[in-house]
Amino acid sequence: MFGIMLSALFSALGFLLRSVIVKFFAFFALFFITTEFVELLVPMLPGASSLTSAFAAQAPGVWYFIDLFRVDVGITACLSAFVTRFIIRRIPVIG
Repeated sequence: MFGIMLSALFSALGFLLRSVIVKFFAFFALFFITTEFVELLVPMLPGASSLTSAFAAQAPGVWYFIDLFRVDVGITACLSAFVTRFIIRRIPVIG
């Protein structure tokens, strides 16, 4: 009976060491590297001032349709999607 209990304990301990703990540290390292790379890349990205100046140069008739179709929100969403795609594809640890 003692051998069966000891075998079950070693099996459970082996499972924890091989899969749970190792995967936890691996994913934590990937998360930490990703957050640090993003913090380094964000100041290098262009600001929203160029987008604001592009919208400011529009005529009032064009502004009606820009506001109606919420183009400013769509362009911001597309730009953030492009930046996210760039970050995922260019960082070798992630992509």
